[in-house]
Amino acid sequence: MTHPAQPKSALVIGAGPAGLTAAWVLGRQGVRVLVLEADTIVGGIARTSEYKGFRFDIGGHRFFSKVRAVEALWEEMLGPEMLTRPRLSRIYYDGRWFDYPLKAGNALAGLGLGRAAAIGVSYMWRQAFPIKPEVSFEDWVVNRFGWRLYNTFFKAYTEKVWGIPCTEIGAQWAAQRIKGLSLWSAAREMLLAPLRSKSSTKIRSLIEEFKYPRLGPGMMWERFTEKVRAQGNTVQMASPVVRLHHNDGRITAVNCMQHGQTTQTPVEAVVSTMPLRQLIEALSPAAPAEVRDAAARLSYRDFLTVALIVDQAEMFPDNWIYVHDPGVKLGRIQNFKNWSPEMVPDQSKTCLGLEYFCFEGDGLWSMADKDLIALGTKELAVLGLADPKKVLDGTVVRMPKAYPVYDSGYLGALEVLRTYCNTFTNLQLAGRNGLHKYNNQDHAMVTGILAAKALLGAKADPWLVNVEDDYHEQGTDDSFDVGGDLADLLSTQPRVPTKA
Repeated sequence: MTHPAQPKSALVIGAGPAGLTAAWVLGRQGVRVLVLEADTIVGGIARTSEYKGFRFDIGGHRFFSKVRAVEALWEEMLGPEMLTRPRLSRIYYDGRWFDYPLKAGNALAGLGLGRAAAIGVSYMWRQAFPIKPEVSFEDWVVNRFGWRLYNTFFKAYTEKVWGIPCTEIGAQWAAQRIKGLSLWSAAREMLLAPLRSKSSTKIRSLIEEFKYPRLGPGMMWERFTEKVRAQGNTVQMASPVVRLHHNDGRITAVNCMQHGQTTQTPVEAVVSTMPLRQLIEALSPAAPAEVRDAAARLSYRDFLTVALIVDQAEMFPDNWIYVHDPGVKLGRIQNFKNWSPEMVPDQSKTCLGLEYFCFEGDGLWSMADKDLIALGTKELAVLGLADPKKVLDGTVVRMPKAYPVYDSGYLGALEVLRTYCNTFTNLQLAGRNGLHKYNNQDHAMVTGILAAKALLGAKADPWLVNVEDDYHEQGTDDSFDVGGDLADLLSTQPRVPTKA
């Protein structure tokens, strides 16, 4: 039965996991939906790009969730097209491979007796003379691992990813990311593990298998798009929203660009997954000055992938590897054939995704594609992972605003923006950038479900997914009652560093 508050039509801004999920849920209830996507590919950061038949992710995207509704949706959409894949990811440093997460025995053996002894001395020194108070990420890690191990396995990679010195990242993030772990606890675990019964319960931080669409994560969002269109609704590509008109606490119309022309569409209800800063900037009339100032304080870390086609059938068994070597700019490498063999059309070749973390407009971001391909080829050779002569071709994909940054003052700014956006009675925000919340695609989907249900009149609030473990959604559709899974969901989401 139609809820009295249900709109007859709705606009969804963005065709990523959150936006497409919201559109599909709305369509199931008979709402006419228009999805406007700025890019030419659906999926947002969870898309799959293609170059000469080679398919690659923008970062790897495992399909694993503790939310039953999300798992059921994935199964409904792709079913047998979802592969069960073995997971292997390691750290590559100084020509050696190390287990990830770090295991004391493997790490110390890989570093060699001399380095291992120096690491032990460094650790004992810091135990005798700990840094007090622990203010930064560096303080926290050095106190538990010693300076030498911190400098080997933590410093370079963390600074590559976030573009922030470890001395400026708060200690709290380290405590969240590396719960209960120290060099001593890792060594103790290594020594005691053989004595434990195989049937004993062991907390595991990473799953050994995961689901993955045979043609990459974009396959899921392409299927969602098909389903939304099959409901009689529209997904319109290359249509960035540039203006949102509002009056008396309601969004009344949006302007988007298409084929170089601006078109205006009246709206009854809106789900927005566009970057929150960009949403505020697009409002007409303009938001109050304090709201615009809060939006301007939100910042992002950007990302680019250099996909290289290598004339080599097998290179390394990992799905992805973390590059901790400070001598290269490269942060992470994906081996897409190991995600799914069907990502590579010629099994005599390998497609590698070289990931560089950057800020939009900086030196890396602004490099010409040919220079980035040359850089990636050179750095693979420096690391000893590929012969430059075997690199046949490559392409580059840039992803702006890939990671919301939690810098100093962001929480206060976000609260101002949340309070202001909640004054619009027909606007719901969802997704990673829509809520300025660094999360995985299952979390983004949950926010899309809740945004849609809120527009349909249910007691649901996507913001609360981020802040309340005990939040229970009170809608009437039991197949999407995600409340009971939210505490488990939050436990699996990535965390972001904050300023010291």
